[in-house]
Amino acid sequence: MIITLTGFMGCGKSSVGRRLSELLCCPFMDLDSVIEEYAGKSIPEIFTEDGEAAFRAMEQKVLEALTGGGKMPPSDLEDNGIDPTYSRGPLPQSGPLPLAGGGKMPLTYDRVNAAESEMVVLALGGGTLMTPECAELVQNNTRCIYLKASVETLVEHLDNEADKRPLLSGGDLRTRIENLMSRRSATYERTAHMIIDTDGKTVDEIASAISYAWSTKH
Repeated sequence: MIITLTGFMGCGKSSVGRRLSELLCCPFMDLDSVIEEYAGKSIPEIFTEDGEAAFRAMEQKVLEALTGGGKMPPSDLEDNGIDPTYSRGPLPQSGPLPLAGGGKMPLTYDRVNAAESEMVVLALGGGTLMTPECAELVQNNTRCIYLKASVETLVEHLDNEADKRPLLSGGDLRTRIENLMSRRSATYERTAHMIIDTDGKTVDEIASAISYAWSTKH
């Protein structure tokens, strides 16, 4: 089972994801970090050098691989000398893992295929669900949790990070957040299986709430 965390930039997906993985005693993965390994460059560099469309295409390939979206069956892992049940620690360096549509996935993170683990927490990018194919993968192949934050909370969290975020750089931060949120919020809510209001809550409180809700339903 894959638990995905979605929400706008700055809502705490990575921080909550790491803490939630500790509470659930399972691996944690950050989609943006895996994409950076796949591309061999940072997210801002991908946007600058290749453009957003190229980033979104790459994002979809990686998400398909991680969620077992019909693109990377277990036999492919075995053919590369990789134990599909391996879940922690550095992976055996048996060569890069091929992804659907070309490209190679470096074996430097602690999960090969999230679908092969009993449970994995995966933090998505803020715009991942805006690609319809990605939203469908997340809704059908994972249990998605939307970390819902107000514009005020997002401005507070992102005030010192806007220059590092390609879609937020330039112009008034609040206006850019409001514009993006107006296009994204409905998709976040439509795709999610659970919505958590994060305003005024700490990372521990949010992760604990998710862990409690998860344990009572499973």
